[in-house]
Amino acid sequence: MASASATCLRFGCSVNQVFNTSQISRGVELVSVGWGRTAGFPSLRTSRFRVAAAKTKTVDKVINIVRKQLALPAETKVGPESTFSKDLGADSLDTVEIVMALEEEFGIAVEEENSENIATVQDAADLIEKLVEKK
Repeated sequence: MASASATCLRFGCSVNQVFNTSQISRGVELVSVGWGRTAGFPSLRTSRFRVAAAKTKTVDKVINIVRKQLALPAETKVGPESTFSKDLGADSLDTVEIVMALEEEFGIAVEEENSENIATVQDAADLIEKLVEKK
């Protein structure tokens, strides 16, 4: 899983501009970015910057499996950043069943410590690609 996180990056900038959410390109998302001054110095603050490594095909397969396992209606929006528990209403048993279905579909084995780190569809897709590469 490729991702980068930052809580505060600083560089010279004299513009006071705020962006809430910008989709830069498929798989790269910049969220809550703003320029401001901290102790007289300009700074760039970001709550999350994520670079997704999984292919679109893998993400789409994960979405389809999640929809099937949770019996989600067609109108339910499921995307890479959808969280299993908060956005999709999955409980711990649902999550275990999703992981088992993913293991079967992709012919992989997900270790318990890895499955505990899966919170979003993108997390699952990234882990799957990592495990498939190791095969």
